[in-house]
Amino acid sequence: MIPGGGQPNMQQLLQQAQKMQQDLARAQEELARTEVDGQSGGGLVKATVTGSGELRGLVIDPKAVDPEDTETLADLIVAAVQAANENAQALQQQKLGPLAQGLGGGGLPGLPF
Repeated sequence: MIPGGGQPNMQQLLQQAQKMQQDLARAQEELARTEVDGQSGGGLVKATVTGSGELRGLVIDPKAVDPEDTETLADLIVAAVQAANENAQALQQQKLGPLAQGLGGGGLPGLPF
């Protein structure tokens, strides 16, 4: 039998959950500040997003601009943003994955894993 009816264990679990929540909030703040890049067309278009996926910048090399072919430029932009977002997702997994595993490995509601 556990002395105190199991209260110390419940309190310990609550403390652990609170620490994990604080660690998760800290990691999310860090992701929001961290910028990652993606590129396409051999570097003709570069996109910068935050670790949380917010588009922050887009650099287009003048060589990529052809007034007669805006479709290719649009494709390059989409590809660069997608590459940046994939890098952001990898960073999210790196920063938040261990925290999700600590909460039972089932992931957290609202997070992409």
